[in-house]
Amino acid sequence: MKIGILYVKGALPLFEDFGHLPTHTVNENGLVNGVKAHKVLDGLIIPGGSIVESMTISSDLKTEIRKIAEQGSFVLGMCSGFQVLANSTNIGRKSPCPIIKEGVGLLDVKFNPLISNDRVEAEIVDDSFLTKGMIDERITAFHCHTYGDIRGDSPPLCYSLLKRMNYSDQTQKVLSGVKNDDGNVVGVMLHASLDENPQITQNILDYMGAGEEDVLDIHRQNQEYVKKIRREIGVNTDIFADYRVKSPDPGKETSTEYPPMIMVASTGSDSGKTFLTTGIVGNLRKKGYKVAVLKVGPDIRDIVPSLYLNKEKMEEFSSIKIGHLGWMDLKSILEDLKTRNYDLVIVEGVMSIFTGLLNKKIPYSSAEIARAGNIPVLLISPCNKGGIETAAIDIISHVKMLDKLGVKTKGVILNKVYDDEIAENARKYIANNIVVDYVELIPRIRIEARGNIPEVEMKLEEFCLHAMNTVLDNMDVQKIMEIAEKPVFSGYLSFEDILKSYS
Repeated sequence: MKIGILYVKGALPLFEDFGHLPTHTVNENGLVNGVKAHKVLDGLIIPGGSIVESMTISSDLKTEIRKIAEQGSFVLGMCSGFQVLANSTNIGRKSPCPIIKEGVGLLDVKFNPLISNDRVEAEIVDDSFLTKGMIDERITAFHCHTYGDIRGDSPPLCYSLLKRMNYSDQTQKVLSGVKNDDGNVVGVMLHASLDENPQITQNILDYMGAGEEDVLDIHRQNQEYVKKIRREIGVNTDIFADYRVKSPDPGKETSTEYPPMIMVASTGSDSGKTFLTTGIVGNLRKKGYKVAVLKVGPDIRDIVPSLYLNKEKMEEFSSIKIGHLGWMDLKSILEDLKTRNYDLVIVEGVMSIFTGLLNKKIPYSSAEIARAGNIPVLLISPCNKGGIETAAIDIISHVKMLDKLGVKTKGVILNKVYDDEIAENARKYIANNIVVDYVELIPRIRIEARGNIPEVEMKLEEFCLHAMNTVLDNMDVQKIMEIAEKPVFSGYLSFEDILKSYS
């Protein structure tokens, strides 16, 4: 039996395990190993990503998706894959007018902006190939989307119980899945639903009529498929990882030591944290390193570009809890990371490294996470708002304050530099006022405004390749490996101790 998964630019084929079901890739031309997909596949999974924004669904591919559905085989779209199956998606979240992208039209719904990054419970309300015998049951999953407002006439399949949406606490039940009238085409916003709910995976196997030997063969083919596509960095980039660099003690199945960690933080929002983190991850992956990427707080969309290049899963430990926001507390995350054999763990901060520091909820800032885990910091200051001089002063004041809190800053970056001579003077000024391992200067990169910001019409392949090339041209990523340190969880500062650090 053959289960296809869409492998086109903007797709995330290893964002989750998909129940270990995918066995073959379906390319933009609609072919599987040179044969039309509908002639060889027993079902198709369309993963999340930025498939709609990237416009990689060709007319040939649309035809094959429709034919797979028409012959009664299952078609499952997740998140962006769901949008592919819909009538249309309005991706103009920050546009003065709607920007409509057409889908295949197998599901009679339209999408509009609605942000959710929750771990959720979803209530099943109808039967389909995916949910047979599960009406009124609740399943677990997670959301990771910008466009999740679903409206239309397709039969509802499930509703997610949200605690937070559009950056604010709002408890609400929202539509998160629909089906076609025949029940063989389903779209859901529920990532990891197959992995976390074995009955759903079993329903797919039962729908195909898979016996015990078929299941074993599917899992064998899945292992081969994963091994094959993991070598490539991104999708259809023709950039491959160098396996000459091996993880420490590669013969061991699990480790008992913490992997080295570094936090990429900044002096404010719109600094380029996500862009530079993505570029660092891609270049380290190219060198053969196994890298994990975590996010402080709940907005896991920021690390999707790194996972796109890295071909790593979104894990429960991917989101570090601050206050009531996020998925898993730091201490538990560190224990989980012991078993993973990563060469490096990069933590992307949230907003400014100090944002939330004076909130009485503990912890509520990137600085507190870095301090509690003894995680050294690579600090970014952007030059596009207040100029290079202001960025340099911001760097110095931030590093001195971090030092008072007990946080080590190992390197600093002036990002979006527009004048080399002024930047070199700023580098000397920084070096004369603080002690860090190095100061990097990253030039301003001229790229289109739309398509290169994680929450605005994100085109993963463009964003990621720009990031990789920028880091390759301007940074020595081996330094990141050198300044990272193994974490030690020491607990959080009290609110009173934080206030004292301001004196």
